[in-house]
Amino acid sequence: MASLMVQNMACSKNGLISAPTSHSISSIWGASVYSASGNSLSQSCRSGACCKFSRMKEIRATVVNGDVSEKQKTTKGGLRGSLNKVVLAYSGGLDTSVIVPWLRENYGCEVVCFTADVGQGVGETDGLEAKAKASGASELFIADLREEFVKDYIFPCLRAGAVYERKYLLGTSMARPIIAKAMVDVAKAVGADAVSHGCTGKGNDQVRFELTFFALNPKLAVVAPWREWDIKGREDAIEYAKKHSIPVTATKKSIYSRDRNLWHISHEGDILEDPANEPHKDMYVMSVDPEDAPNTPEYVEINIEAGLPVGMNGQLLSPATLLAELNEIGGRHGVGRIDMVENRLVGMKSRGVYETPGGTILTLAARELESLTLDRESMQLKDSLALKYAELVYAGRWFDPLRESMDAFMEKLTATTTGSVVLKLYKGSVNVASRKSPHSLYRQDISSFEEGSGIYNQADAAGFIRLYGLPTRVRAMQEQGL
Repeated sequence: MASLMVQNMACSKNGLISAPTSHSISSIWGASVYSASGNSLSQSCRSGACCKFSRMKEIRATVVNGDVSEKQKTTKGGLRGSLNKVVLAYSGGLDTSVIVPWLRENYGCEVVCFTADVGQGVGETDGLEAKAKASGASELFIADLREEFVKDYIFPCLRAGAVYERKYLLGTSMARPIIAKAMVDVAKAVGADAVSHGCTGKGNDQVRFELTFFALNPKLAVVAPWREWDIKGREDAIEYAKKHSIPVTATKKSIYSRDRNLWHISHEGDILEDPANEPHKDMYVMSVDPEDAPNTPEYVEINIEAGLPVGMNGQLLSPATLLAELNEIGGRHGVGRIDMVENRLVGMKSRGVYETPGGTILTLAARELESLTLDRESMQLKDSLALKYAELVYAGRWFDPLRESMDAFMEKLTATTTGSVVLKLYKGSVNVASRKSPHSLYRQDISSFEEGSGIYNQADAAGFIRLYGLPTRVRAMQEQGL
């Protein structure tokens, strides 16, 4: 697992840090994180007063924890209480832009913004530093978590066969724990005593964020503005921004609420709030309408080792690269669309439409390969545990010992699930064309209708049926008085 590194930054013997020369940072099989505070870092590190921020799987960055102004040292407090420093999950949208001054006003605190790149799309992190600082934040951290997200969160769920309520492949559910985990690491690095998010009080995400905070650092205070403030909607937020001189672009609101990462995109709201309404054709983002997909099918081979995808068409690829390519392939064939009414953790039902093109391909490939490598009892137990696994992930209990223990079971059970599956993509459908594994339990010489294996004697079936059917015969005899 590669470390998360701040690049082009180093603490020298005299305590100086060179500022990052570029915000474009990437790392294969890992992630990258950096502070977007520019030259201010070199100005505030004195006498080697630098600290490294790390986490369980080695996020490392150089941050400043030395020369702190008196204003930062003294917490004056706000309208609702006193906090020293808060790490905010920041997207740069209207809500999080408003949360920055709201935190400062209500808790008298310094606000450090954090943005995670989990594959939201090209350009989604552009300009965030300027936006964060204009809102009153002291610093912005951006972490490229795409490889880690796929390798350590998506792939374990895929191996477990986790699907929530028959359809949902857990796209948002898997992303929240890794974001919250990185926030805890940043909080430790910068000496923050609180974390904050922009989740509403009606959704699942507030639970996912906060359970991760509790699991990794229960000492952190959690501020959830949507459960506290008087802002009721977009117009209130724009008014608050104007009052506090926060520059926001008041563009026309999207009619849908969307969440996107490398695994999927979700659509909620507007006409989707009525389950009787069919989604509009122009709503979809990652996939073409199956009716408009190519008239020629496309075949793709998925290569799997020990239950985890490692490449396609015989080419080894990193987790994020593989998923991105399959999203492109599946999307052009209209693969991976689902429309469902689900039960939220907080108790209400909600209707959502999801696009998961690459994930749908990988899910079917893993399942089909298991048909060769798992015996009946193992498969049935795995399927039953997959339901609980999905429930734990959906409910934000990623760092629960039960999920971790189940993951160890899934890893052991799928140790021989190695091989390849060829899938046929055609106008929204994904069908298996072939499957093979060096550990296949399928034996053609046994299963064939032709005699000759010498392993299976058909006459043995008579005794087996008599014994297997004994309870059925006894019950019938009792009912018929025999």
